[in-house]
Amino acid sequence: MIISVEELKTQIDCGDMTDNVIQSQLTAIESIIRKYTNNNFQQRPVRFEADISGNIINGSSPYIQIGDTIQITQSAVNDGLYVVTDKSNDTLTVDRLMFDFPQNRITLVKYPADVIQCAVDMFKWKLEFGGKIGIKSESETLSRHSESVTYEDSTTLYMGYPTGILSTLQLHVKSRCWK
Repeated sequence: MIISVEELKTQIDCGDMTDNVIQSQLTAIESIIRKYTNNNFQQRPVRFEADISGNIINGSSPYIQIGDTIQITQSAVNDGLYVVTDKSNDTLTVDRLMFDFPQNRITLVKYPADVIQCAVDMFKWKLEFGGKIGIKSESETLSRHSESVTYEDSTTLYMGYPTGILSTLQLHVKSRCWK
């Protein structure tokens, strides 16, 4: 996970949003960032092969801790991102169901501080302005008070977020390989 719900709540007032709703939005933001940058943020030196049985990864690394994000690849059934919830001896337990499979590649995922801050900014923007996307409002003047609302359209938005917020991610964009 790019940032925990608890950590996000220390930076932003989420109002009466439930933790499940917050987590769902953070997962979507993480996916958007990974697609926008074409970067999976894998720490390849922290990688190992392991089998999965009984929802347990039979293998570990001293560099992977509880709360870390791992990515499983080259598995026929378990590919995806997982959060480590328990670590004991040479096993890892994660936050979601996995299927028994003999060969899985497990890699540590770490997001730089500026990417995490971008995720926070995206969440905050969606919280404040997400319901106003596509609503065009004209300038209003009332007793020497003027207010304008900027209209966002497909040229200034990427997947529902202003491109200005995403500009901090330019440092992490990787080129795409065409097959």
